[in-house]
Amino acid sequence: MFALNHDSTPPSHLHNWEEWRGTAFLLPGYPQGHLSCVRLAKCYAKHYSTQAMNKSAAHFIDDLAARGQYHFTTAEAAAELGRSLPATRAALRRLKEAGRIADPARGFFVIVPPEYRRLGCLPPEQFVPQLMEHLGETHYVALLSAAELLGAAHHRPQTMQVMVATNRRPIVCGAVQVRFFARGDLRGTPTVRLSTPRGMVTVASAEATALELVGYAQACGGLEQVATVLSELAEALDGVQLAALALQSPAAWVQRLGYLLDLTGHAELADYLLPALEGRCTEVVPLVAELSRTGAERDARWRIALNASIAFDA
Repeated sequence: MFALNHDSTPPSHLHNWEEWRGTAFLLPGYPQGHLSCVRLAKCYAKHYSTQAMNKSAAHFIDDLAARGQYHFTTAEAAAELGRSLPATRAALRRLKEAGRIADPARGFFVIVPPEYRRLGCLPPEQFVPQLMEHLGETHYVALLSAAELLGAAHHRPQTMQVMVATNRRPIVCGAVQVRFFARGDLRGTPTVRLSTPRGMVTVASAEATALELVGYAQACGGLEQVATVLSELAEALDGVQLAALALQSPAAWVQRLGYLLDLTGHAELADYLLPALEGRCTEVVPLVAELSRTGAERDARWRIALNASIAFDA
């Protein structure tokens, strides 16, 4: 298609576009003129620099994974690649389209190994701690998700539940979902550290989880679901620690937890809660807070209006 002018020196390789600058071409149909190669050189420059950038981005995430790190930020990628933020975002977008990375939060990426490509993201326990650290937010895995990690996995939750200090919008990343719950005094909640394939995760203690399951029952599928989980979680509960934490928890939570522990056959554990109610249990509370207690039978031990029948899977 192109014919080199007899005075022109061909480049050593097509990819060496700098050598094309100033080279003249004779185009068929244009016998009187010569075509400057500056425009062609610019085209080659754009094409091959983009290709090199993509290759560097792929190498960047491969190097991170080889070191056992599966998360990074846009700024970190730009610094490593030596590219502008717009160019870096373009390279990362292509890797995302290929399923190699995902972005559960703006500017925060995770590397998706082949075994998790069907999820379109890492499992939440493998990136939420790093994301919360990146955001500078105190947090812990809570409720049904905490119960699962602590060994009570009768019903595997579809969404990871995380306690934070203020409300946050949920995360949807591929098939992975994370829902946040706000608790202003969460810094006083006892937690434990558990290991995952990508590091450590902070989880509410078994005792804190038991009380929060009752306190956030609606978010956990209702008290029947809570009772089922408690029937398994009870094995991990320490009565003394449960009693100490009950003193710091709302009396209604303690009353409902005591009743459910009795109901699920763990009356000895429930006994530890009674001292925490002395002088605090001043009124009868409904078993299900959202339902009327009018005409409901009373449980004298826990001063609860039994306004619902609780069935659970043992």
